[in-house]
Amino acid sequence: MSIAAARSRQPAPGGEDHAERKRAEKRTAAEDIGVDADYIDGFVEAFYGRIREDDLLGPIFAARIADWPPHLARMKAFWRSVLHNSGEFSGNPMLKHLAIPGLNLSHFSRWLDLFYATLREAEPTSEATALVGERARMIADSLLTAIAMRRDGLSAGRAGKDLPHV
Repeated sequence: MSIAAARSRQPAPGGEDHAERKRAEKRTAAEDIGVDADYIDGFVEAFYGRIREDDLLGPIFAARIADWPPHLARMKAFWRSVLHNSGEFSGNPMLKHLAIPGLNLSHFSRWLDLFYATLREAEPTSEATALVGERARMIADSLLTAIAMRRDGLSAGRAGKDLPHV
């Protein structure tokens, strides 16, 4: 066996154990401030309840989601992946959002306003609201910027700068 083949069979320094430890640390840090799986499930349910009732965002979701329980399960897995580094979500949210015509700052601002209101109502700690709200804003900024850059080119590279903060 060649040296290269032998090396490819050995885990990288730190390897899987290191990655698992880091995942556990991230999950524990989030749980310590109240961001556990039950909290994530609750805010996802409450948030998408608001979305479905919203005059601006409700029709966008209604046109694309016929069966809500699988979508909610997917969003719960997404947020556990974001907040706990669970690794359970697979998918490409960017492509999904790029395919929706007409999305702009007003849509993402409204999404964040509803998200922040939901977080404040469910708030176990102010640190939890800050953590989840900051992650939500980063995601909204990333999606909005990609959509704007696709439409308007590089000049739209700061499209999310005016999004609200938690």
